[in-house]
Amino acid sequence: MNPAWALLRLASPQLPIGGYSYSQGLEWAVDNGRVNDPESARRWIGDQLLLNLARFEAPLLLAHCLAASEDNWAELLQRCEEHRASRETRELHQESRQMGYSLQQLLNGLPELDAAARAFLEQRTEPHLALGWALAARAWQISPQDALAAWLWSWLENQLAVLMKTLPLGQQAAQRLTSELLPLLQQAQHHATQIDPDHYGSAAFGLSLACMAHERQYSRLFRS
Repeated sequence: MNPAWALLRLASPQLPIGGYSYSQGLEWAVDNGRVNDPESARRWIGDQLLLNLARFEAPLLLAHCLAASEDNWAELLQRCEEHRASRETRELHQESRQMGYSLQQLLNGLPELDAAARAFLEQRTEPHLALGWALAARAWQISPQDALAAWLWSWLENQLAVLMKTLPLGQQAAQRLTSELLPLLQQAQHHATQIDPDHYGSAAFGLSLACMAHERQYSRLFRS
C-alpha cells in the first residue's frame, strides 16, 4: 500500500477531530489589530513556529510518537503527563482534550489499532491530542518523523484557514504566505528533532495571554 495515503489521511482537514474549531489566539490577534495584513500574519505564525512549536510542542509530540512506535508505554505515559501539565490556559486545555477525545472515538472504531495500543488508550480517562496523534500514527504505520511533519502541516493549514475567515485573506494570498512559511516549517521540524529532551520548553507568554483574552472575546467564530 502506498504509504503516502496514510500520511495524507492523518494530515487531512477531513480527519474528524474538530481542529478547525480553534484559532489558538489568532482570532483575538486579528480582532485586536495585532495581525492586520499578510506581513503581520507571517510574523505571528513564524514566531509561533520557531519560538513555541519548535522548542516545545513539536519535540513533545515527536516524543509521544517515538514512544508509541517503540512500545515504550511507560515513556508514553510520562509524556502524556507532561503534555497535560503544559496546557497553560483553559482554552488550550479544552482544545487538546476535545481533539484527543475525538481521536480516541475514531481509533476505537478502526481495525488498524492493535491490542496493546487499544488497551493503553482505554486506560486514559482524558486523552489529549498528542497521544491520539501518536497512536493514529502507530495504527497507520506512519513513522514518527512523518507524523510530526503531518502535525506541523495541519497546524499551519489551520492557521491559514483562520486568517481566510477573519482577516480576511484570499486564497491566492494564503498560498503566497504558505510559500514564505514553508522554510520556517522545515526549520521547526529540524529543530524539534535535534533538541535535547532535557531542554524542551518555551515561554510563549503572548500566546497564553492571547488565548485567555480570546476566552472573553465578545464576538468570535472559533471556540474557547
